[in-house]
Amino acid sequence: MAEWDHSSDEKFYDYYANESQSDKTLARFRSAQKAILNLCDEIAKPQDNLAVADIGCGPGTQALIWAKRGHTVHGLDVNQPLVTLAKDRARNAGMEIDFRVGSATDLPWEDGSMDVCIALELIEHIEDWQKCLDEFTRILRPDGILCLSTTNKICPVQDEFKLPLFSWYPDVLKRYYIKLAINSKPDLVNYAHYPAVNWFSFFSLRAALQKRGFKSFDRFDLMGLNDAGKIKEIISFSVRNVPFLRVLAHIFTQGTFLLAYRN
Repeated sequence: MAEWDHSSDEKFYDYYANESQSDKTLARFRSAQKAILNLCDEIAKPQDNLAVADIGCGPGTQALIWAKRGHTVHGLDVNQPLVTLAKDRARNAGMEIDFRVGSATDLPWEDGSMDVCIALELIEHIEDWQKCLDEFTRILRPDGILCLSTTNKICPVQDEFKLPLFSWYPDVLKRYYIKLAINSKPDLVNYAHYPAVNWFSFFSLRAALQKRGFKSFDRFDLMGLNDAGKIKEIISFSVRNVPFLRVLAHIFTQGTFLLAYRN
């Protein structure tokens, strides 16, 4: 079993403690929640008291958003100080949330115990990302929903490394900078103990999840499930139905966002 560093650099902790409460972060988490609940409607999945697993929960902001809607929430993160902060915030909000310290490659919950599994900006940081997907699959119920966001290797814009066009670097150069960030230049990755080591596209993740029995949707599919308005509806229809436009849209979209359910 891998040995994990559960400590936190002070600068990393301070950044996420503050950023987790920013308007931008709150909007992103609420948007993910809306997309998940819209998919519940689409597949006729009941929305009462969902069991939600927030993997890579950090200071617990997303977990609190779900708990405040009456759902049963479980959070896990490798970073002990951030989990402690999450527990404090939940207690101050009068919410009961099951926060734990651990790894996404060995989740502490039983098989088929969750309705929703959320892992935002997580799997790029874990070498054995396939094991993460296996664990997400294991804890989800047969109609469970998986929500992922991660790196986008076909888009030149990224936030993981403070280097221009890093997602387009060849693998050998990526490995060099990853090693440099870990050993001597932690500022390259905002002092993260586990910098991004994997780079994905929606298409590669869709293939990996299909092998595990999931049907996947990207952000353009999801626009068709929202109250998007006429213009967005036309754009999403075009992107969904013209393969070249879909690839082009992903090239110009920072990050990969994916929803999937076991069908």
